[in-house]
Amino acid sequence: MLAGSGEIQLVFFNTCFSHTQAEAVVKHVNAAVGMTVEIGDDAARVFAAQFYSSVGFGHSVKRAFEQAKAALMLEGIPEENTPVLKTAAGVDAESLVLVRPPSEKGSDTLAESIE
Repeated sequence: MLAGSGEIQLVFFNTCFSHTQAEAVVKHVNAAVGMTVEIGDDAARVFAAQFYSSVGFGHSVKRAFEQAKAALMLEGIPEENTPVLKTAAGVDAESLVLVRPPSEKGSDTLAESIE
């Protein structure tokens, strides 16, 4: 982990009882997600899918985490308190953005490509 941690910004432990691993790994990366207790298969899928979708759309790690918890509630899966977000000292998860969407100015969108 140390060898590659200069580029790794987030570690996602989508496994049961992984909060201690998440806590430990933030000594080497900016953020980590872990689970406080056992997580069901449906909850793990829903949470991960929404989290990664939000990150992919350019939301901060904090917002992606909150949206993923909301997705669990919307699906009627009462495990929204199972995931935990840990950050390294001095890192603000609200400011931590992993994917920056292309700027509107000069971006090569599908619509522009078709014209």
